[in-house]
Amino acid sequence: MADSHTYSTNLQWSINRKGKLSTPGMPTIEVATPPEFPGGHPHIWSPEHLFVGAAEICLMTTFLAIAEKSKLEFADYTSNATGVLEKSDVGLVVKHITIYPKVTVFHQDDIENVIKILEKSERHCIISNSMKTEVSIKPTVEVKS
Repeated sequence: MADSHTYSTNLQWSINRKGKLSTPGMPTIEVATPPEFPGGHPHIWSPEHLFVGAAEICLMTTFLAIAEKSKLEFADYTSNATGVLEKSDVGLVVKHITIYPKVTVFHQDDIENVIKILEKSERHCIISNSMKTEVSIKPTVEVKS
């Protein structure tokens, strides 16, 4: 893998506090100020949602890479995440993100290994390591019935 990668996006304002986020070869998504702010819009991706989602996606993709290298077989991976926006000395900031990954395994013996891989994924997540925001995980592992 190269020592450096560049990721580019394009943003076009559309109307009010809405825009279109795009990059070549990928679907365009509508973005807006969240409804909690004046002029915000419900049901549209906001920077706050994308920020929390970036940490959540990174944990999953890091887990998948480490699980693959570890030859871990699992039945399912789902997660949800919450980000808490609070006032600080510099204004509003996302103070904390909690990610709740849930991994379903085939065998009871794999539970401990999944927890170790999730913890390693948390330590090696590129996005979380790039954020000032504290990111933590609260994993659940269950055996497929």
